[in-house]
Amino acid sequence: MFNIQKFNEISDILEKHNNKAKIVAISKNHPIESVFEAIKQGVYIFGENRVQEAKTKFVKIKKDNPKIELHLTGPLQSNKVKDALLLFDVFHTIDREKIAKEISKHSQLLINKKFFVQINTGREKSKSGIFPENTKDFLFFLKNEINLPIQGLMCIPPVEDDPKHHFNQLQNLAKENSLDKLSIGMSGDYKEALPFKPTYIRLGTILFGKRN
Repeated sequence: MFNIQKFNEISDILEKHNNKAKIVAISKNHPIESVFEAIKQGVYIFGENRVQEAKTKFVKIKKDNPKIELHLTGPLQSNKVKDALLLFDVFHTIDREKIAKEISKHSQLLINKKFFVQINTGREKSKSGIFPENTKDFLFFLKNEINLPIQGLMCIPPVEDDPKHHFNQLQNLAKENSLDKLSIGMSGDYKEALPFKPTYIRLGTILFGKRN
């Protein structure tokens, strides 16, 4: 079930450091009952990795609770773009031209949506994302060629690396490209992310326990 004590503890840490980061409660692979429990405790920002799973959980929840904000934190497939735009409010994983073009076709659904570009700072083959050296060109394409409003950058550091190195790299890339929002920090490294003033920290295991 949802650990409200831990949520409040982390919220207090953020407040104490005057950190404006918002906690995205990552509910992927957790039952809908855990989501209801979190909502009952006043949590309203959730993250899911798959469009299909999110639909089964959140279509009715969002209809009943207009305050709920849903974040897509996993890779998006072209054939799921329209469904995703109808359901999610914030997208953390824009990672290739094909998906960006597909999103831009639905201009009427883009009002009030927020998009982050995923940067593969560790250059890992197993992870999605733009390589750091391609960031500038990709952002130029998004902004000037297809007019997709990008808020900031996101990364997932390699497990064996010092996450601070990757957060620092991402922060520098954001500054170089006149962006000021970062989606960084997960259950295992959110404390390391805080000095970099994240916009969102994405917390799953620490709030919901081990995934099913």
